[in-house]
Amino acid sequence: MANDTLLAQIRGLVTVDVDSMDPDVATKHTSSGYSFSGMTSNQAIVRIEAVKPERKHLVTQAIALAKSKLGGANESALVDDVVDILTVLLAKEVYPIITGNVHVQTSPAAAYNTEETVRHAKSLVALFNDQGIPKHRVCIKIPATPQSLIACRMLSEMGIQTLATCLFSLPQALAAAQANCICISPYFNELRVHFEPTIRKVYDNADDDPMCAIIHSIVQHFKAIKTKTLVMPASIVTVEEVLALVRLKPDHLTLSGAVLDQLAALEPVEESVLQPKPSANDHESYAKPDDFLADGGKLLEEALALDTEVTRKVADALKIFGEQELLTKAFVKPLLGLS
Repeated sequence: MANDTLLAQIRGLVTVDVDSMDPDVATKHTSSGYSFSGMTSNQAIVRIEAVKPERKHLVTQAIALAKSKLGGANESALVDDVVDILTVLLAKEVYPIITGNVHVQTSPAAAYNTEETVRHAKSLVALFNDQGIPKHRVCIKIPATPQSLIACRMLSEMGIQTLATCLFSLPQALAAAQANCICISPYFNELRVHFEPTIRKVYDNADDDPMCAIIHSIVQHFKAIKTKTLVMPASIVTVEEVLALVRLKPDHLTLSGAVLDQLAALEPVEESVLQPKPSANDHESYAKPDDFLADGGKLLEEALALDTEVTRKVADALKIFGEQELLTKAFVKPLLGLS
């Protein structure tokens, strides 16, 4: 199919996922020649969709299913189940439009608890199965903390696919590969940028953003160690960032409806604009990394402790996702007759 838009041109170079649970967004940018591979989501995306009037029937369905499943269970468990079932039902709306995986995220409250992360991931997979979506089309997004990446390794042994999210560094990426995550999502922008746009630092050239160097290093390391783990940058807000990322040659990009609209409205660029730029470490040799997850993730803990900026970004992302999850629960509670 002809590359008549910048979006079409980019789709010819990198696999594109839709970072939205709105089926209209996915449908708008799907045609006979182009479709999305996967759908990605998180607690903020769930909250945005949950409160829309046109999703009311899904909320009602989630409440009915949770009540039939739990009966007289405690109120907290009922609310949690409604949110999980609603998450799955929202993903199910997009599922027929995509060709790959639906991605949903474990609770940020479990980010530092291996056992709870495993439990929540297994529960989400079971809920998808209840809705006719098989395990091989489900990928669970899990924050890239030492405890949660150990959970990813355990889930992989159970045949459950995982994606490492809230990821801002090479050590996190290498640990995720060692955990057998099928994919990682390094954030180009820290999460708070989406809620407070004025904090975003704008560079004259998007290639100068420090995350470009980090993602480039991740891509090169992954090639060198021949991992099967894919790289799918996320948290992208501008066309310039998309172009900079395409030049780094990741496996996937996941893009919001707003960014997709921008790309679809633009004409293709000169091919040279999308070609990789030479880097000083392109020909660097890469030794096999030590096991970041051994001894309870000791090496990853140490690496994060030395990088205060990455530690701050991870903690802030988890804080925001936690707040968004609580907002969804607050929306659900009155519908259950709870205060």
